[in-house]
Amino acid sequence: MLKKVLPLSGILSLRFLGLFIVLPVLSAYALHLKGATPMLVGIIVGGYALTQAVFQLPFGLMSDKIGRKPTLLIGLLIFFAGSVISAMSTDIYMLMLGRFLQGAGAIGSVIVAMISDLVEEEIRGKAMAMMGGSIALSFAAAMVIGPVVGGHFGVSTLFWIAAVLALLAMLMLFTKVPNPPKIKHIYHNTSKTSDILKDQNLLSMLVIDGMQKGLMTMAFVIIPIILTSPAFGWAKADLYKAYVPAMIMGLIAMGPAAILGEKYNKPKQVFLLSIILFIAAFLLMGLTNSSTMFVVGVVSFFLAFNMMEPLVQSMISKFAKVHQKGAALGIANTVAYFMTFIGGTAAGILLDYSDREVLGIGTAAVALLWLLWTTFKLQNPILHSHLYLPQSHVDMDKLNGLEHEHIAEWYINESEKLVVVKYVSEHLSEEALKAKIVK
Repeated sequence: MLKKVLPLSGILSLRFLGLFIVLPVLSAYALHLKGATPMLVGIIVGGYALTQAVFQLPFGLMSDKIGRKPTLLIGLLIFFAGSVISAMSTDIYMLMLGRFLQGAGAIGSVIVAMISDLVEEEIRGKAMAMMGGSIALSFAAAMVIGPVVGGHFGVSTLFWIAAVLALLAMLMLFTKVPNPPKIKHIYHNTSKTSDILKDQNLLSMLVIDGMQKGLMTMAFVIIPIILTSPAFGWAKADLYKAYVPAMIMGLIAMGPAAILGEKYNKPKQVFLLSIILFIAAFLLMGLTNSSTMFVVGVVSFFLAFNMMEPLVQSMISKFAKVHQKGAALGIANTVAYFMTFIGGTAAGILLDYSDREVLGIGTAAVALLWLLWTTFKLQNPILHSHLYLPQSHVDMDKLNGLEHEHIAEWYINESEKLVVVKYVSEHLSEEALKAKIVK
């Protein structure tokens, strides 16, 4: 699994590092560009996510027509161009163009689709968790690199670093990433993609993914602006003093959260605790006049974000049926990116026309509703087993008519000539299942 997943996770993490590396200082930097207002700064912080959302579907369709690798290359080239334009920007609108282009190379769902093609069903959750963990690590590394490098060498240097990271990702794409197998997905005729929004657990995961990403950009609008404002008087080069302890605590919490969510199948409990930490974070950042307590709020935010990140994609993959995974993850990414844009824009508008106290209390109130929704709507996933049989051993007529309340789905791996059946072993034995389909 590692040889299949690590290169793809590496490409995704390099790209996200290029996006995240500017977040710790971008709002404070952009606010001093020609033509800048807090609202425009908020759009720039989350602007990449708007084009990410718009181009998710086109890139997914393109990957089906011309292949995964060529599509990934096109996306990385667009990201490279956006990074260069951002690095050379002299006013707020040129920077906005660069940020929009950075997001237009929307390769996230293509990489997720490749992982789903390459990795067996029963370990796909671990692969998705690994991918989420790599993004969280990129996020953590960016919190250290961004303030230090940006504070001493300028934010334009960070965008040049992002361009170099895009080139490294291209190199990894053609030297380390394997070609995916051909998979034929077979599923019950009664199951439709539209069922995604009707599924209580999948809908709850869309809410969780969207809220997490929206709160992320809200935080990165207010943290640099507030700490470098006259109220606190921090220099941009000193922002690492807030981000480093928060990053360390977030990394420490990520491991236990992933174990509790994956190994012990308690993701709901992890999500609920994370939402409580988000509420505490925005109340502290919105209301305190103490630098120490503001940093405690930043730590609380990082704890919440990093505890969620390794589990979100994995849980969506577990709740969705095999034919829904691409659509479910695509919808989730689209929602998450739109919310990323909305979060940054909303924070900018609130700072422009109100103050951070209103922002903090208002965000905490919305997060409280989110907490209640998750408490009553989300359930922990059902644990399934998988039966693998050579296709030559299976009676296809019996397989095509296979229906049972404890069989979630089945499909054929045409590259390996395998039939895969996903079922609940507590209620249906492997022997009984074989008897239904073996010649």
